[in-house]
Amino acid sequence: MRLVQITHKNLGRKLALVEEPKLHVLSNFTSLFELATAAINGSVKMQELIHDNLSEAFLDYDSIYNGTSDWKLLPAFDHPNEVTKLMLSGTGLTHKASAENRQKMHAAKAESEMTDSMKMYLMGVEGGHPENGSIGVQPEWFYKGNGSILKAHGDPLTIPSYGNDGGEEPEIAGIYLNDAKGTPWRIGFATANEFSDHVMERKNYLYLAPSKIRNCSLGPELVLTDDFKDIMGKVSIERKGTIHWQKDINTGENNMSHSLANLEYHHFKYENHRLPGQAHVHFFGADAFSFGEKIALEKDDLMVVEWQGMGRPLKNRLTSITKREKIVPIKIVT
Repeated sequence: MRLVQITHKNLGRKLALVEEPKLHVLSNFTSLFELATAAINGSVKMQELIHDNLSEAFLDYDSIYNGTSDWKLLPAFDHPNEVTKLMLSGTGLTHKASAENRQKMHAAKAESEMTDSMKMYLMGVEGGHPENGSIGVQPEWFYKGNGSILKAHGDPLTIPSYGNDGGEEPEIAGIYLNDAKGTPWRIGFATANEFSDHVMERKNYLYLAPSKIRNCSLGPELVLTDDFKDIMGKVSIERKGTIHWQKDINTGENNMSHSLANLEYHHFKYENHRLPGQAHVHFFGADAFSFGEKIALEKDDLMVVEWQGMGRPLKNRLTSITKREKIVPIKIVT
């Protein structure tokens, strides 16, 4: 089952089930957050709630997806009321290719010497798939931001005035919601472009944290599934209507140095990540990205991320803020 969130300037938000080539609009629910909350509180499966609330309204998916409709796609998941109650975070070095790219980015003094990035990846290989009920090795973790930076399919991803670069990171994100007691529930998965500043990170690996605080995109569809074993896909960069760079990508537990359960435990072990009513979008790492192959993105390049079984591709153009970086004035309470 695949769902989309859409909005209209006059009709507001709607939630719809993907029934290609149409979108079947739901009644009574206008967001996945609202639908998931109702399912959790009522101890009802989301699939049942969806079937019980299908309206008689259908919309043309192609025109909405292509941006020619009055309806617009929203991120596959968001917090409809309070952006600060949605945390965006991720785990890096979960795929061998990402560790190798990081190894090259922060080259060791000698070729035989491993960087901390490669050491951490190998720690995951050795201890990231613990037996059921056991705790495995801790992965790398990063904070991305809150719901205010989350963009939808078709929205531009922007290099800020203080940024050095912007590059795609094709990923799948897990979508979570904490219930009234603070217990995390996984809702599903969505295609994602985690979008980071790799030039800033390359200057010094301690700049990894600020290089991640950028906008990113999610969608267009949220998939209700628990299958995260072996997922194949493709990432590409289109420039002036032609493919400038393209790469096959793989993710899922069979291709990662950590199990899904281990990644989830090490995120939700923190009490402040289990606040009641708090939602989470968690990125699970990239298998390949253009920067790793020395591709520098240019303004108006189209970043395309597609995963088999995850719905339609996620597309976003690159843009940048051309104004010079300015000091943010800080006022003092007296």
